[in-house]
Amino acid sequence: MEKNKKTTHKIILYRTEHCPYCHMTAEFFRQNNIKFEEVWVDKDREKALEMIMKSGQTGVPVIDIDGNIVVGFDVVKLKQLLGI
Repeated sequence: MEKNKKTTHKIILYRTEHCPYCHMTAEFFRQNNIKFEEVWVDKDREKALEMIMKSGQTGVPVIDIDGNIVVGFDVVKLKQLLGI
């Protein structure tokens, strides 16, 4: 994928209010003008179970980018999946 090519990704950030890595992930998306959906798993049990089914993890952040699951704030992996 070309670095300057603009594409639309479906991104879901599963997070909690008090997770510092969740805040850093959200800020990374905002600084790069990347649209994403925030899912608060500490307030929505169904979404928490959805996150666990997708990732096999109970810890956050879990990021779903076009069906690719990233566990934790992994900038290298995020950039790779987003083509930036």
